[in-house]
Amino acid sequence: MANYKNEGFDPEEISALKEECRQEGKSFVYVEDDDLDVLESGECVHVQFPGQYQGQEVIFDALVYTLRLHHSSLVYEMAVEQVRKTYPEYVPPEDRKPGYKISPEMEEEAETALTEIIEEIEETETVKVQEHVEVDTNFDYGISLDVCLNVEEITDEVVENFVQNFKANALHLDNTLYSFTSESDE
Repeated sequence: MANYKNEGFDPEEISALKEECRQEGKSFVYVEDDDLDVLESGECVHVQFPGQYQGQEVIFDALVYTLRLHHSSLVYEMAVEQVRKTYPEYVPPEDRKPGYKISPEMEEEAETALTEIIEEIEETETVKVQEHVEVDTNFDYGISLDVCLNVEEITDEVVENFVQNFKANALHLDNTLYSFTSESDE
């Protein structure tokens, strides 16, 4: 058995994935990923599928997500950056380490500022996004794809369609720039 630096190029791994896809009746399989809470949202999935890259068989490891999710992530990151200029001790909840301390008043002020900045960024359409596929060949398992699509939800159909078009070299991405607002219209 050959020893592959990247197991995603190993014919045995590729063959096993093909068999798993065949059993699932799909051109891809879902990957369980405990690190990504957003996978439960319907706006993001982690999948793998076999394919060709520069004439060589390989496993593609893809994160497929909606344009709206991508936009809200960029807006949030930008807003946190701005809040930290005024409140340098503020750390967003998802980045807090055990033992992190901030006064409740300071946290409330920072959170209020964060909300206001997010609203301003959305209103002024400062952040615009478009469909894209980023390919990372320096990945530890196969080739990584970062796939952003302009759809409401990432369904089996959406992923199947993407995989088929990607493998057939027939993928057409929408170059239109989009901006979104938070869904808080109750």
